[in-house]
Amino acid sequence: MDFTLNESQIAVQKVAREFAEREMRPAVMRYDETQEFPHELVSKLGGLGFMGMTWPEELGGAGMTDLESIVIIEELARIDPSIALTVASHNSLCSGHIMLHASEEQK
Repeated sequence: MDFTLNESQIAVQKVAREFAEREMRPAVMRYDETQEFPHELVSKLGGLGFMGMTWPEELGGAGMTDLESIVIIEELARIDPSIALTVASHNSLCSGHIMLHASEEQK
């Protein structure tokens, strides 16, 4: 099996890695010590399309593949697993269930 990432996967990996290094790394200890929720980071992640990664573009999502979303979560988790979990759970447990079971109007 070939486990080499394709161009699209490498591109989203780069965006996620650069964001994590630039935005998350400087703040990670502060959030851990103060027990604050990183609202502004999550908002920025949403701006990158990371809070609706696998939703179709016609419904406001980023239209990414499952593998692209996994690559993003992995890059975020390198710096802060709790933020990565926030993104992963939002995309799968929360909005994933809406995508699977909601009416068209609710989506």
